Amino acid sequence: MTAVTDEGPGQEQGHGPEPEPGRSPDEGLERDRDRSARGWDDGLIARRAAETAPQAAPEAAPEDDVRPQVEAYVPSGSPLGPRLDALRELVGLSRARLDRTDLAEAGRVLDEAAARQRLSSRHTVVAVAGASGSGKSTLFNALAGAQISEAGLRRPTTAAPIACSWTDGAAGLLDRLAIPGRLRRRPQQGGGTAADEALQGLVLVDLPDHDSAAAGHREQVDRVLALVDAVVWVVDPEKYADAALHERYLRPLAGHAEVTFVVLNQIDRLPGEAADQVLDDLRRLLDEDGMALGEHGEPGATVLSLSALTGEGVGELRELLGRFVQERTAATRRLSADVDAAAARLRPVYVAEGRPGLGERAREEFADRLAEAVGAAAAGQAAEREWRRNAGRACGTPWLRLWRWYESTRQPRGLDRAALTAPPEEQLTARQRVEQAVRTVADDAVDGLPGPWAQAVREAAVHGAQGLPEALDELAERAGAAPGRGADPDSGEPAEPDGRTGTHRGRGGRPPRPAWWPAAVLAQVAMTLLQIFGGLWLIGQIIGVLEPGLLTPALVMLAGIIGGPLVEWSCAAAARGPARRYGQEAERRLREAAAACGRARVLDPVSAELVRYREVRERYVAVTEFSTTGR
Repeated sequence: MTAVTDEGPGQEQGHGPEPEPGRSPDEGLERDRDRSARGWDDGLIARRAAETAPQAAPEAAPEDDVRPQVEAYVPSGSPLGPRLDALRELVGLSRARLDRTDLAEAGRVLDEAAARQRLSSRHTVVAVAGASGSGKSTLFNALAGAQISEAGLRRPTTAAPIACSWTDGAAGLLDRLAIPGRLRRRPQQGGGTAADEALQGLVLVDLPDHDSAAAGHREQVDRVLALVDAVVWVVDPEKYADAALHERYLRPLAGHAEVTFVVLNQIDRLPGEAADQVLDDLRRLLDEDGMALGEHGEPGATVLSLSALTGEGVGELRELLGRFVQERTAATRRLSADVDAAAARLRPVYVAEGRPGLGERAREEFADRLAEAVGAAAAGQAAEREWRRNAGRACGTPWLRLWRWYESTRQPRGLDRAALTAPPEEQLTARQRVEQAVRTVADDAVDGLPGPWAQAVREAAVHGAQGLPEALDELAERAGAAPGRGADPDSGEPAEPDGRTGTHRGRGGRPPRPAWWPAAVLAQVAMTLLQIFGGLWLIGQIIGVLEPGLLTPALVMLAGIIGGPLVEWSCAAAARGPARRYGQEAERRLREAAAACGRARVLDPVSAELVRYREVRERYVAVTEFSTTGR
């Protein structure tokens, strides 16, 4: 079988063997040739397939596997299904509020999860990844028991992903990885040992170097790593602390610790206890990366040391991989970790700092500001004055009513309406009050809310506030007041609500009269008649028509003169309470009308956005509720 390679004739700079101190380059080349004659030649540790007994070349898997696929992947008893459903609902509810870039990762996870669940549940796809010269291809061959992936001096050696499947039925998974049939292999069967039986269902993929100088190689690594169920990271004593490995891969994939193996290769190069020291330092770096280590039976990454060249520790890795494959939970854990990572990225756009919303206090303050803008208090005061004025008209002396009529005839016509018309600067002030009320209630609603949802709430408030000042002006006009203010106290013209705003009115547009008003009117008429009768009596005595006797007619006339103002004063005192209640009722109804208008136009749309946010927040909690990584 011809090895699959795609490298140039020369080796990359910095990857060739260095001459030992005190030796010339020619002596180093002679030493390498001697090693080649003995069976291996790698410059570091990579092995070139020299076994004491010849092995049969591995057979290439057919390009088109027409055998039926095994049952689709369906997680049993796992919270992954509900979490994916919650994530799908979360994305659907958020499309109209969040930017597409915010939801891109979640959409990718849903697509990949759907694709993986349609494929085999009996297979576990494990990628072998590492840096140039780490010996990952040698380890890949050692696990497969055959020379499948070429290992050697030249870098990069592996130019394309190569797959080795222990059982049939993995064609769909390999198609998903875009690995062509010519790069699909079968392992060397080892006589049906327990280790080989445990690996049934394993699909091992050898990746190009993640630090390769060829950009296409790195792109293939990133693409395949996003699709496999698990990954074996192979590091060597020289590059185990490489910043590119930790910052680009291990640290971002810390949440995938349960499906991660980190293997320290080439320990045969370390003398004495150096291997343990390097392994401890590797664990320290992984801990700094945030990757949990699966020690003492705890879930997390598996870390071990081995030598792919000498075979030390390879058997232990095969056993670990065998147990890992037979559990058949790798795909579930990988997808669950992907959901955790997507949820962690979405956290800033779903998790609020406080408890955003519209409290009762904020609603009341908004209603108070609208009532102030519409002039509810002034309208109530005007209604109270009108009530008392009507009481004075009904119960006042005829002479005082005649004087008021005379005064009203001296006023120019249209003066009363001119007094009701508010100057433009006051109208502008009322509009500004409405706008300020809307801004304030929006600020209260979005306090602590994530940015996109805060923007949606503000847009709902601003959109609802369009036309609100005009609607409040119409309410004020219906109440008989100038837009946003009420009547002028000195204009003598009422500004009371009418039947269209719900305020009870009497006939002729006047406030209703209490039951005692007719009696008061009769008393005032009686006092007036006493004045007239007493006056006529006195006139008759003066002209001699009647018999003289000034005391009696004088007392009758005096009783009418004193009783008239006394009845008027009593009626005014008695009307003070009903007038106040009538004014308060007018103010309340206008306040409620303004509050209802503001609620329908501003508060309800804002509340709808807050309800939508609470719905997506509940979906987000459902996504993160059964997190396996604690993220």
